[in-house]
Amino acid sequence: MSIVWEGVMPAITTKFTADDQIDFNLGKINLQAQLDAGVHGIILGGTLGEASTLTLKEKEELTVQTVDFVAGAVPVVMNIAEASTRDAIAAVKAAEKNGASALMALPPMRYKANSYEVMEWFNTIAANTGLDIMIYNNPVDYGIEVTLDMFEILVSKNENIKAVKDSARDISNVTRIRNRFGERLKVLCGVDTLAMESLLMGADGWVAGLVCAFPAETVAVYELTKAGRLTEALEIYRWFLPLLELDINPQLVQNIKMAEVATGIGSEYVRGPRLPLQGKERERVTQIISSSLETRPTLPEYKGLRAVGV
Repeated sequence: MSIVWEGVMPAITTKFTADDQIDFNLGKINLQAQLDAGVHGIILGGTLGEASTLTLKEKEELTVQTVDFVAGAVPVVMNIAEASTRDAIAAVKAAEKNGASALMALPPMRYKANSYEVMEWFNTIAANTGLDIMIYNNPVDYGIEVTLDMFEILVSKNENIKAVKDSARDISNVTRIRNRFGERLKVLCGVDTLAMESLLMGADGWVAGLVCAFPAETVAVYELTKAGRLTEALEIYRWFLPLLELDINPQLVQNIKMAEVATGIGSEYVRGPRLPLQGKERERVTQIISSSLETRPTLPEYKGLRAVGV
């Protein structure tokens, strides 16, 4: 299935059972909620997906089962964040074989590579697949920046590098990318707390986190913003912000899984070394989720707005 790099693409959490197996049944309940809300793609094996703890075999099964379940309704994107270039190539080939529509690729994760090494990493990934690629640029959390000059070289050499998930936490970066690359490089916001701002600055989409628990609200913000119904979008976004801030936290996986439990589409099981939240931090997150549910807004009809020219 071909991919259009726009819209809301959830970075799906990986659901686990109490005995640390992947819970595919619960995962499908969450996937159905995403599809019902109108998301535009599904991203597997990202940070929220606890990729660093998954085996290649588990990633392959996740891909196969997700592709089978969504049945062409939306594209499925597999994240590439392996420890070595050899393993990255294996993961790329497995994702393509198992039906992924596209790839998201992080820089090397366990080695602080220099610019030359980072570009060689992405060049090698691109050369080993016919799938489109979105590069994930997150210098704040991962310590490696893919600069605009690096992107200039990468896109000139690799036609299948098509998009960037921008998590630089600098809202002006959307404009810099757009000024430099026009439509050659699509821009998707990767920071929940800057999503509406990024869309207003011309971002094409939103790789979202709290969407895992609140899919309809996330898609509503996107669709209303893109349709120019900014007052309605802003009302939802302001309500959403305390929840969205749970995404910019080292325990974002635990936070969002707690929210998924509260909305009935997930569990708290995480894979070690992560553990469920404890003590005062658990109380704090619980209060944010509970207060948000008490004031959860009634959404306007948001699907198909741009299709009918509203």
